[in-house]
Amino acid sequence: MSETRQRVTLAFTGASGAPYGLRLLRCLLAADCEVFVILSKAARVVIGMETDLALPAGTGKAEAALRDFAGTDKGRLVVCGLEQWTAPVASGSGAPASMVVCPCSTGTLSAIASGASDNLIERAADVALKERRQLILVPRESPFSAIHLENMLKLARLGVTILPAAPGFYHRPESVDDLVDFVVARILDQLGVPQTLVKRWGEE
Repeated sequence: MSETRQRVTLAFTGASGAPYGLRLLRCLLAADCEVFVILSKAARVVIGMETDLALPAGTGKAEAALRDFAGTDKGRLVVCGLEQWTAPVASGSGAPASMVVCPCSTGTLSAIASGASDNLIERAADVALKERRQLILVPRESPFSAIHLENMLKLARLGVTILPAAPGFYHRPESVDDLVDFVVARILDQLGVPQTLVKRWGEE
């Protein structure tokens, strides 16, 4: 592994918005990042509903399917099992400096806010919190209840970035892909990964 390769944990949950996470995965690999992917059971269902990608069972086969979907031989992709407690992301001594949950269900948001750590997604987020590392949550829900908002506020006060899947329109989107790219570009900006998906405000 390159000494300069950025390492990111990317978790998919059962919220609608699988295209956001998959586009982000493509961009991270294209940027030569090392990406540890964790998929909830509901995420696999939603990915099949919202995209043409059908993920097979087993981490190895899922890695191959995601690599083929990403269409790049750059970067490094590791799929971790939902109960793979020996994965690097489960420990402060091995976890990447950044984690993104995209899309983030309100159930996962609640579990992270309460420190549940009942699966690897929740544990990896708990590690990011306890080690004071970057954690970005991309909720996709509407409307938000007071419970959702209270959980977001609690996490924001702990330094978590709450980045809702709410695309802008000043870049004059012409397709669904353009809307997806807007949100993914904001995530990449937060991670410090260079992106040219969307022009910045004020750029010609």
